Amino acid sequence: MNIFGVVMFMKRFFYAAFLIFILCSCSKNVSSMKDGYYIAEMAEFNERGWKDYLTIRVSGGKIIHVEYDANNPSGFIKSWDMEYMRAMKEHVGIYPNAYTRIYSEGLLKNQSTAGIDCISGATYSFHVFIQLAEAVLENAKIGKTGIELVHGAGTEGHSLRGNN
Repeated sequence: MNIFGVVMFMKRFFYAAFLIFILCSCSKNVSSMKDGYYIAEMAEFNERGWKDYLTIRVSGGKIIHVEYDANNPSGFIKSWDMEYMRAMKEHVGIYPNAYTRIYSEGLLKNQSTAGIDCISGATYSFHVFIQLAEAVLENAKIGKTGIELVHGAGTEGHSLRGNN
């Protein structure tokens, strides 16, 4: 191979490497979540009369908003119940308006349930939150909107989800 052949080979090599670099750097990062609103709620009210729910909004493949709370049969929101808040704070040191925000912020920050710590005094709600979060995250991966009903008390860490 003469010098001209070597130069042509080098030109083609660098051109191919440059093309690969450009194509790789321009490719979009494909997220595993589809944009939309995803909702999961417990199928039944718990023994204290609350039904937990979780709503997330995904945009650009990332969770941009999280709302976790519970309501009673009349629709009253648990984190707004001042009497319940005072009693719970006095008894266990935490209350719904605080732990629902902490759990929601953890999901928003981590984009998954990994790394969300259980808060002392809100253990039951933590397990319920994790079940609900797993349901909405799974639905966000496949783009399944609508309300996902989650069956079971949260402490076992198992989710028996319905098809609704």
